Amino acid sequence: MQIISTKKEGRHDRSIVLLLALALSTALGVHSVSAQTRPEPKALLQQVDSLSDFTGKDFSAVFTIVTQKPGEKDSVTQARVFRRDMKKQFLILILLPEVNKGQGYLREDDNVWFYDPTSRKFSHSSVKENLQNTKAKNSDFTLSSFAEDYTVTGMNEGMVGKFPVWVLDLKANTNEVAYDRVVLYIRKDPTMLLKREDYSVNGRLMRTTAYPKYVEIEGKLLPSQILILDEINKGEKSQITMTEQSVTPLPDKVFTKAFLEQVSR
Repeated sequence: MQIISTKKEGRHDRSIVLLLALALSTALGVHSVSAQTRPEPKALLQQVDSLSDFTGKDFSAVFTIVTQKPGEKDSVTQARVFRRDMKKQFLILILLPEVNKGQGYLREDDNVWFYDPTSRKFSHSSVKENLQNTKAKNSDFTLSSFAEDYTVTGMNEGMVGKFPVWVLDLKANTNEVAYDRVVLYIRKDPTMLLKREDYSVNGRLMRTTAYPKYVEIEGKLLPSQILILDEINKGEKSQITMTEQSVTPLPDKVFTKAFLEQVSR
């Protein structure tokens, strides 16, 4: 078990360490980039994307999100996520809190829909929107596509605690993504994303995300714990835990409005 600790990466890294103090799991059998070899930036992005790409299989899991805000009681949101990466389809079904149970998000073709079982109506949503009252975006639960959505504008070496990392500065090449600029801190060996910084169009740091714990599933590597820090509203954060992960094939009907209406009754 290895603890993530930082030297002088800045205030945001120290905050993550103090809040987390969690172990980083090292998965075996995962292809990695040698620490001595400088990879081609886009190839490295493609490798990061491939670590969580279940194309050819279906993926599902339960995500529990504990959100903290100063002066407020912790809130718990739980959702079951279904993914079919080959078609970039996903369905997010809210399980908790009880008052929101049955609400859901569905990607159908190029549209993202939000369903409210109270009104029994669908409305347009987006991968950019926050999931309920949490610090997570809908896009945090879908297939990673950094290589497709971003262009690398800079690449350096750095450290996250005692781990050597590649630091990639990315600029969005589509307005479909949640953030215009993203900085990724990718562990060199084995390859895995340790930290992410998201910036607005005007260059303001919006949130910092840490990935302290991973789990291997069918040769893929997924973060089983995630911490998202709100950099605008200081002290607000969400911790995400993934459980019940599965690659059992799903019926086609799961990725339809009719299914969402049915399970929400």
